[in-house]
Order: sequence, then structure tokens, then C-alpha cells
Amino acid sequence: MSAERASEIAGDDERERAKRERCVVIGRGKKARRKSRRDGRRIRPIALAVVALAVVAVAVYWFGLRGSSTPEADAQQVRVVAQIGNGKRVVLVSDDGTLLGSATGKKADQPVLPLKKLPPGKRVRGHVLEEVRILAAAPKALRPYIAATKWGKTGAEVELTPGIFIRFGDQSEAVRKWKSAAAVLADPSVTLLSYVDVHAPTRPDVGEEGHELPPPN
Repeated sequence: MSAERASEIAGDDERERAKRERCVVIGRGKKARRKSRRDGRRIRPIALAVVALAVVAVAVYWFGLRGSSTPEADAQQVRVVAQIGNGKRVVLVSDDGTLLGSATGKKADQPVLPLKKLPPGKRVRGHVLEEVRILAAAPKALRPYIAATKWGKTGAEVELTPGIFIRFGDQSEAVRKWKSAAAVLADPSVTLLSYVDVHAPTRPDVGEEGHELPPPN
């Protein structure tokens, strides 16, 4: 075999080998693309499910959690315990001292706070706030008989409709002080009262003169 023929054969072998290598590479590329498409088809439903869950989560937050903190929902949880003013139009006050706006008619039938004008801002402050907190602690049975509050020499006082005063001093132990006062008012041996002093709720002091007790509710 001549050298020229041997060279031709070697060249043919080299080209054949290169061709086979290209076929292998092309085949691998096709397989990779097919695999990628299959993976993409598998991933697409998962991605759509994730997006759907995200949309549901946003909807739950917006309509559920956010909706529960709207002003309307908050307003349902607020309890009116007092009012500023004593005429045709008054301003209602909530149990945390927040001013709730004006009211007329039956709604304007709350205990009257000792303020001649509205305080600055949206809440009452100082000793008036203490009086509001005392009113908020009042037992349900006594609420219809509460007429007003005032700040006297000994601190906060609550006036009942018969004219009897309950002297609290401050807002501390308000619930216990109310229970102490209620026990005195419920005592059948007590028929006349001017005041009940509950500074020390375990040892209430009374002024037995002046006003008849309110009727049982």
C-alpha cells in the first residue's frame, strides 16, 4: 500500500470518528432538551400551585385578619361608660378614655364626667381618665344608678342617682372597691346614706344620713 493511500484511509477514519463524536454530542443535546422539557412540564404545575397558595394566603390576610381590625370591628368591642356634657348633644367616652363622637337621645344617658369642654386630642387624661376606669369597673347591676363623677378632696367620687357618693380615692382596686360599696348598699340594715368611703375596700366607711338607697335592680 502506498503512503498516499494509507494517508487517505487515515483521513477517512478521522472524519468518521469526528462524525460519530458529533452524533454523540447532538444526541446528548437532544436528550438534554427532552429532559428539560419534561422537567419543565413537571415544574409548571408545582409553580402554579405555589402561586395559587400565595393568592389564597393574601386573600385570607386581606379579608380575614385585616378585616378583623377595621374601625367597624374595633367599634363593636368598645364599651361606652361616660359622657362629656349634659344636654341635647353630648360626647361619648369609651372604657379606655377615647372620645367616640357626639350622641343624642337615649345614647346620651351615660354618667357625666366633670368637664366643661372637650379635652385636646382624642382621649381624656389625668384624674378624669381615672374616673373613666372606675366607671368601667362598675358592676352591671349598679350602672343604671350612676349619675356622674367628680374629683373631690379625697380623690375620685362617683355619684349615684339618689345623691349618694361613693368615694374611691383613686382607680386602684376599683373592682374590689365596687364590690365593697355594693355590699353596703345591699345591707338591709342601712336605709339612709350620704356616702360610702371605699378607700380601704375591706373596711368601708359610711355616712348614714341624707339619702335613701336605690331600689333593688
